[in-house]
Amino acid sequence: MRNNPGFRAWFYFRQGWSTYFAFIFAATNTLTVTYYLAIENYPSLKSIFPSFEQYIIIVVLVGIPLLIGIGYAHYKKTPSYRAEADVWMESNPYWARVLVNTQLSLTLNMKLTDILLKSSSKQEITQNEINEIKELQTNFIDHMENRTLSNKKDQAYFKENYKL
Repeated sequence: MRNNPGFRAWFYFRQGWSTYFAFIFAATNTLTVTYYLAIENYPSLKSIFPSFEQYIIIVVLVGIPLLIGIGYAHYKKTPSYRAEADVWMESNPYWARVLVNTQLSLTLNMKLTDILLKSSSKQEITQNEINEIKELQTNFIDHMENRTLSNKKDQAYFKENYKL
C-alpha cells in the first residue's frame, strides 16, 4: 500500500492545506474583507467597531464560542455526523472490514464464553449449542473466503446481519 508516495504526498498536502492553511487564510480574509468593505462604509457599524483591532477582538470573543457550540451540535445533537459516518463506512472498505471483524469476534467470543461458563459449572453442553458454534464457524469461513476489499461483501454482511 505504500507504493504510491506521490498519492500519499498529495493526500498529506490536501490535509495540510484544507485543515490548516485554508482555515487561517479564510479567517483572515473574511475578517479583512468584512471590515474594510462593509463596516468602514457604514457609520452605524463603524460606531460599534471603531477599529479593525476592536472588530477582531469582538468577533473572536463572540465567534469562537458560537462556532464551538455549532461544532458540538454537529457531533452530538444532530443526525448530520451519523450520516457522515455512514457515508465513510459505505465508501471505505477498510473501515467496513474492521467493523465486520469486530462483530464476528464478539459474536464468536460470546458463544464460546457461554459454553466455557457451562463447562466450568459442570453443565452439559448440548448438541444444539455445538451446532450453533459450527454454524457460526461455517458462516464466518464462507464470508472470509469470499470477501475482498473491492467487492463490498463486508458492508453487505454487516447490513444483513446487524440491521443497519
